[in-house]
Amino acid sequence: MWAMGAMAQQRPARVPAYQGVIERVQPNGDTIYVRLHGDERKHWMTLEDGVTLVKENKKGYICYAKKKKDGRIVATCRKVKQEKKK
Repeated sequence: MWAMGAMAQQRPARVPAYQGVIERVQPNGDTIYVRLHGDERKHWMTLEDGVTLVKENKKGYICYAKKKKDGRIVATCRKVKQEKKK
């Protein structure tokens, strides 16, 4: 009985984000390549050079991020543009 109670109190393991580069298509058709970081609870995207990105939910664009004074990360109005093919 004790073992069952101990198992119920354990948190499930978090699943890490995919480690490779993935292709994302912006609503205007531009293709960008991003890396995912974090897990299913806390996650973010970066360009391959490490620049942080945020998905702007109103129109669905992936935008450059900025850090506010209170520490929150928010989307700027600058949309990430199409990158050159590799």
